[in-house]
Amino acid sequence: MRRTGIHEPDEADRARAGAGAGAPRAELRFPSGSLVLVAGLPGAGKSTLLERLYGLRGDEALPVPVGRRTLVIDSRQARNWWGRYLGPLPPRARVPLIYTTHVWRIARAVLEGRDVVAHTRGTWPRLLHAFAWLARRRGGDVHMILLDVDPVTARAGQFRRGRVLTEATYRRHCRRWRPLVEQARSGTHPHAATVTVLDRSAADLLKAIRFE
Repeated sequence: MRRTGIHEPDEADRARAGAGAGAPRAELRFPSGSLVLVAGLPGAGKSTLLERLYGLRGDEALPVPVGRRTLVIDSRQARNWWGRYLGPLPPRARVPLIYTTHVWRIARAVLEGRDVVAHTRGTWPRLLHAFAWLARRRGGDVHMILLDVDPVTARAGQFRRGRVLTEATYRRHCRRWRPLVEQARSGTHPHAATVTVLDRSAADLLKAIRFE
């Protein structure tokens, strides 16, 4: 199994990250051409993090370019795109179209050789395998940022945003999420070159994701 670089911020990291520009862990840096997946349980704060780092408004219908090479892809963009055409369709019926569009946009950006920061739940191993394969074809790698928020907090986040999964669906995500975090902490994640695990406090201290 592929060995994975792992960083899980400790209290000293968090204190330094709040000290000013350039402090350790205030920025995460990745090689140019990487696909950076921001993963977490539904409601964990993935979109909120991207919104804060990149100034997203939440009403975008297309991926957002940053500079000349970077593309930021949030699943809300696909939801907003289809929302213009599928108004009377029940929310559950929209999910396959939204999800397929979101995945396709990520894959297309990777194949174009972009630096990509993308939202994902991260609980579908086959999808992660496919992303890793695509990234390697373009000479890059997948890097993951895991927002390790406890299920109760993430559930509350669903209610705040107004999109709440059924209990059965959410339990399924929780069952898939915990092994992913355990793999990351053991340094044996099969699809990612590096994994950064952030709790809510550490995520709040993050100022930028950069490619170099």
